[in-house]
Formats: sequence, structure tokens, C-alpha cells
Amino acid sequence: MLLSALKILIFFAIVLVLTLGAMQLSETGQGLSMVYGGTEYTLGPVQLVIAALVVVLLGWITVRLLGLLLAFLRFLLGDETAINRYFARSRERKGYDALSEGMLAVASGEGKLAQDKAAKAAKLLDKPHVTDLLAAQAAEVAGDRRKAGEVYRRLLSDPRTRFVGIRGLMRQKLDEGDTATALKLAEKAYALKPKHAELQDTLLQLQTREGDWKGARAVLKDKRQQGQLPKDVHVRRDAVLALKEASEVLAHGNSISAREAAISANRASPDLIPAAVLAARSYIAQNDPRNASRVLQKTWSVRPHPSVAAAYAEIVPDEKPAARLRRFEDLMRQNPDDEETRLLRAELLLAAEDFPGARRALGNLAEKHPTVRSLSILAAVERGEGSDDAVVRGILARALVASRGPQWVCDKCHNVMADWSPTCDSCGGFDTLTWREPDTPAWGATAPNGVEMLPLLVGTAHGTAAGTAAAEPSAPVAADPAVAAGPAGMGGPQPEPRKPPETTGPVEIADVSPGMVPRESDYRRVSPAAAASEPAMTVTDPEPVLAAPSAPEPAGRPALDEPGDLLPVRPDVEPIDEEEVKMAGKNR
Repeated sequence: MLLSALKILIFFAIVLVLTLGAMQLSETGQGLSMVYGGTEYTLGPVQLVIAALVVVLLGWITVRLLGLLLAFLRFLLGDETAINRYFARSRERKGYDALSEGMLAVASGEGKLAQDKAAKAAKLLDKPHVTDLLAAQAAEVAGDRRKAGEVYRRLLSDPRTRFVGIRGLMRQKLDEGDTATALKLAEKAYALKPKHAELQDTLLQLQTREGDWKGARAVLKDKRQQGQLPKDVHVRRDAVLALKEASEVLAHGNSISAREAAISANRASPDLIPAAVLAARSYIAQNDPRNASRVLQKTWSVRPHPSVAAAYAEIVPDEKPAARLRRFEDLMRQNPDDEETRLLRAELLLAAEDFPGARRALGNLAEKHPTVRSLSILAAVERGEGSDDAVVRGILARALVASRGPQWVCDKCHNVMADWSPTCDSCGGFDTLTWREPDTPAWGATAPNGVEMLPLLVGTAHGTAAGTAAAEPSAPVAADPAVAAGPAGMGGPQPEPRKPPETTGPVEIADVSPGMVPRESDYRRVSPAAAASEPAMTVTDPEPVLAAPSAPEPAGRPALDEPGDLLPVRPDVEPIDEEEVKMAGKNR
């Protein structure tokens, strides 16, 4: 203010001098006369103008020097001056440069450089809510979780950065696996910003993981009111949460609340199978079979499921198979062409021992879509109609490697779960389980080296296929289930087993002690009837079957005309020489 007053005084002095000079010139008509120290000075008009300009310039210089002197004095006293502002602008410019370079370093993943730039920006700038945020992000990029946690806690003290600090601590707890603490932090952050979409999804995921179904339904309702969720998706997910809440309430013994929640979930989403089953069982507990049947029939019309059929059977638990079949007609009429309906009808007919009807109900499902269930029903039908054991074994062997049919499969990670759940056990996805057949069947592995398991498990009707295959190595091994089971597996005739050649003449047997190798002199001729009553010889291998006449004989081996030309040998000793075989033939 003193400097401003001085400037005003100088300005008025200059104006006064110019005014006096102009008045003097107007009175005399000549120059300006001044007397100084007894000497008179006379200035002409031009000289007067120049003198006035010099006076003004000197006055301006004097003012600037006085201002500089006052600013220096104020600088020494600590007041804000132009010098302070100059250095402050320079420091602020360098701080923002460091801040921008630090943000670029965070984006490029250079943690150490980002930390250095964050420290420099914090030193130059007086904006802790910005520099602390950069420091936290730089510490996370550098892997210094402890430093990041400290910075996030500092951010909690500032209302402008409290949400950022809570969110950062929540993400740290999620990375550490501490979902309980992360849930509490997410709830605090949600109270600060309830419209934050990413936080809403995180909070929903944590609530479903920790079993807070009531809180999850409240968040889901907020998302719907804010327009971030379509109506149909909200109805479906709310029904899933209501069903899980009802299950837990029922587990704690409050059946009334559980019944209401289950019925509400079923009304919201009729295709939600567990909700329909739970609602039906609630009606059954109330001795209300009419509503229980109505709920299950409605669900069956939308999506048939074995659990729905099981709940429908619980309505009248003690009834005869024929009466149950008649009662189930109302259920099966809702979706008669579905595969599940056909399988259910076949099972009910099996229970009533109507095997031809069960075969008609099953139709060609075992061939068109072979599953463990359809093949098991077919095997039961074959057994009930009196088919051969080989046919039943063939069908059951096919069921061993067949698909298990529809299961609860996660659409996100393709994980297969035994029971329905609102979240996937593998990926944690919410409402991602679908009742369908997995892309990769759980069964279907084959034996190594391309050998099928089926021919090893299935025999023929009379048990001679194994012996024939062992005697004829050149015969191909049947890999198809129908071939392995024989034509009778498909209803055709069984091939007749090969009979051993009959021997009418006398045969030779070795008269030696058990475990001894017979010599040529130990053989004696006996009749076939006597040979049958003789004790067993030391031969441990079965007698080989003669090859077909068209098969080529191995080179270097003599042709044997009769079965009696074969000499019995033990497998643990060396075979007899060909010379001994010739001598045995000559002695005969």
C-alpha cells in the first residue's frame, strides 16, 4: 500500500510540474526561465519537452528501484513477493513434469522409475492427494505391497481420497485371499459411492462367496434401480439369491420363511429347477399335493429334470408302480417328446415290469444318444425279457464308456458340478451353471495302444470266443460293441462254437510221474475211453486247435497228419527236437 501511495504522489508531482510549465509558456511566449544558485536558466519549448521526458524516465526508474528495495525487504521478512512467486512457479512446473513422467512410468510398468518420480513430485508439489495416489500405484507396480498399504492408509484421512484408499486396501486383501476383510472394506466403499459399477460387481461377488445372500439381493436391487441391470436378468438373479437364502434359512430350522422364499423364487423364475423342487417340497410339508403337482408340472413343461421327477414321486411316496405310472402321466404330458420324458416313462414301465412297453418308450435313444442312463435302461429291459448274459454284459460295457448325459456345467469355465449352486466352485462365476451335456464326456477313455476296453470285458454266449481268439492270432479283434457282443446283442443268432475233432482210434499217453518230462519209451497206447479215465499228465497248456487247411504252414516244420502226432511238452522246458518227433513216428 505504501508503494501505491508513493506512485500516486509521484504521478501528481509530474502532472503539477507539467501544468506549471505550460502556464509559464503561455504567459511569456518564450522558454522556461529557472534561477538556481544565482544563475538563470532559460529552456526553449523543445528543451522543455526533452527535460520533461528525462524527468519522467528518472521518476519511473526511481519507482522501480524503490519497489525492488521493498520487495527485497519483504522477502527477507518472509512475505510473498514476486521472487517467491517466480520460484514457486518454477517448482510447480518441475513437480507437474515429474508427476506426468511418473504416471507414464506406472503405465509402462517401470516401478522403480515411477517411485522416484512420485517422490520428486511429492517434494515439489503441495498436493498430497495426487502425489500419494501416484506413490501407491508406483509401489504396487514395483511389488512393494507394504509401502502401497501405508500410502492407502494415508489417503483415508482426506475426504477427497478416502474412497480411493478403501478401494486400494480392498484390492490388496483380495489378492491376499482375505475375503472377509475385503467384504467389510467393499461395504464401506459402497456406502461412499453406491453407483460405482465395478465396486457393485465386486461387492456382489464377495457377498455370494461369503454367503451374505440378503445383502447381495439389496445390491442387486440398487443396480436395477440405477439402470445398470436389465429387468429379466435382475429377476433371474434375484430368484437365485432368494433360493439360496431359503436353503440356508431352512437349514437353521425356520421352515416358514424358507417356504415363502422358495415359493417366491419359483414364481420369479419357473425354469429354476432347485427353486421348483424346494417349493414343491414346501407344499408337500403343508399337505398341499395339488400346488406341489402344479409347480412341478409347470417346471417340467419348461425344462424336464430328474430332480423334478424325484420330487413328484415324493408327493405320494407309498404307491404301487401301476398307480405311480398313471399319476405321472399328468407330468409327462407336459413335455412328451423330450428325451428326459422318454427315459422317465421307460423307468416307470420297468418298475411295473412292462418290459416291451419300456423298450417302446426308450425307442432308439440307446443308439441315437447313448448315455449311461439310456444304456442301463436298455440292459434292464434285455435282462427282463430273458436275453442272454452276453447281451446284457455287452450293453453294460458300452455304458461304461458312454457319456453320463446332462449335468450341471459352468458356462464360464466348463466345470462339472454334482449339485446345483449359485456360484461355480472353480471360477466363482455367479449363476453360470446350466443343465446340459458337457463338451468333453467324463467317460470315454480307451486302453493304450488303441486297444478298446470293450472286447476285454464282453464274452460270447458260450464263452468260447476267448479260446478261439487265442488259437487263431490272425483273426481280427472286434472293436465295435455290437461285434464284440456278437450278433445276438442286436437280436441275431449266435454262431455255433467249434467242436474239437473226434478221435476214434487208440491214443498215446505218457506213463510218467507228475512233473517229469516223458521220453519216447514212456508212451503207451490206450483206447479213448480208457484215456478219459486216466489221471492228468504233466501238460499245463491247452491242446492247440489245428489251423484251417487253407492257412499256409510255417516253413521248416513237418506236417502233422493226425492229432495223435502231437507230443505233449511242458512250457517250462525246451521243446523236443524235430529228430525225436521223426523217430516217434517211425516207432509207431
